[in-house]
Amino acid sequence: MASLVTRDFGFYKKVAGIAIPIALQGLITTGVNMMDTIMIGSVGETQLSAVSLANQFISIFHIFCMGIGMGASVLVARYFGMQDKPSLKKTVTIMLRLTLAMATLFCIVTILIPRQIMLIYTVEEGIIAHGIEYLKWSIVSYYFLGLSLTCTIVLRNVGKVKMPLYTSIGAFFVNVGANYIFIFGAFGAPRMEAAGAALGTLIARIFEFAVICGYLFLKDQAIGYRIRDLFKPVGKLWREYIRISIPVLISDGILALGNNSVAMVIGRLGESFVAANAITAVTQQLSSVMIQGFSQAGAIVTGHTLGEIKDPAEARKKTMEQGYAFLGIGFLFGMIAAGIILLISGPMIRAYNISPETQEIARELMLSISIIVVFQATNSIMTKGVLRGGGDTKMLMLADNIFLWVAALPLGIIVGLWLHLPAFWIYFALKSDQVLKAVWCVIRLQSGKWIKKIKSSAELQESK
Repeated sequence: MASLVTRDFGFYKKVAGIAIPIALQGLITTGVNMMDTIMIGSVGETQLSAVSLANQFISIFHIFCMGIGMGASVLVARYFGMQDKPSLKKTVTIMLRLTLAMATLFCIVTILIPRQIMLIYTVEEGIIAHGIEYLKWSIVSYYFLGLSLTCTIVLRNVGKVKMPLYTSIGAFFVNVGANYIFIFGAFGAPRMEAAGAALGTLIARIFEFAVICGYLFLKDQAIGYRIRDLFKPVGKLWREYIRISIPVLISDGILALGNNSVAMVIGRLGESFVAANAITAVTQQLSSVMIQGFSQAGAIVTGHTLGEIKDPAEARKKTMEQGYAFLGIGFLFGMIAAGIILLISGPMIRAYNISPETQEIARELMLSISIIVVFQATNSIMTKGVLRGGGDTKMLMLADNIFLWVAALPLGIIVGLWLHLPAFWIYFALKSDQVLKAVWCVIRLQSGKWIKKIKSSAELQESK
């Protein structure tokens, strides 16, 4: 196996320049989630569980949008490296049309069957009632979340990583302020509790949308995309988008359903387990923000390298070298994340107003997460980064879902609902796919089969 460290220090400089702003933005987003859970958790465990489970459904939409955006980013990074603006604009158009269609679908479902949505995750009436209130206030936020999220991914792929970071910082203060006002009824506002958390999040989403999409549609010159481009024909680029990007959408979509199936298992382990999982999820996000930054940097740098270097043999050699360097980065930051979780788990648990039983479950989950995150970091940087950036989206679609549906989910059901083992082993079983994927992605990297050719819109036109 090639070296996990490269002597090309320019590579590390470029990666850090992309990854650090993305990671800082992820840290701000996690901070928003943490403040949400702390604020609503101070109201009561029932409200905390309701918001946590309602957000599991919203997270399906979030993951679908990530699939749309990250699928498009494979093409955007490659076309940007090639400096092919016509193909780049058409890719963005397809992405935005899919995002609007997805937002409309989720709006309709949330309006028509909010109770049925909550029943997926729990049968406890108190949690269901608060969850329905949260979902009702979240309906319109699908559009703002979807558009700002996908447009942020596009901007990152053309080197605009700082502006989304600054926007997230602003959104953090907007969300915390709005949460304080509407959850607790400050400054004469009504005390809305769980619904207030949803309203605070909605206000922050509107702020993000106005800044991110306003910049992309009105000011950005790297792509030069304008609202009128949304209504222009995309020609045969649909074919290349479907070939490369749709597997990412399908993969992330099925993965979202799988993760929600995990949430369904957790939701049936009792209110204490649900509340403990909500707390540990925030801690895991906090400890792994750098991993997410390097994952997206892996996809961007790989796409740029394959687009910029014209000689296929040279591009392949350079990309393979960078791939192994990213593998080394994944293992390093996985170990760092594990250490952070063990260090902050105690103070994080004590920050919440929860019962001793919930505290004990949370401690077990924290220990389990600290082991899983090492494998998760390694496979995330490879599968969501390097291999995806190389265009290996079909194989990733298969691998992601086979390991989840065939291994992790059945094992979690057996360990949690049948054997009733301790929380540590339940969580480890539910996340065992992370271990399996870490092994698989190393084998896939070594094969070199993940480097795929991507055609431009001009080449597609000439092919017929």
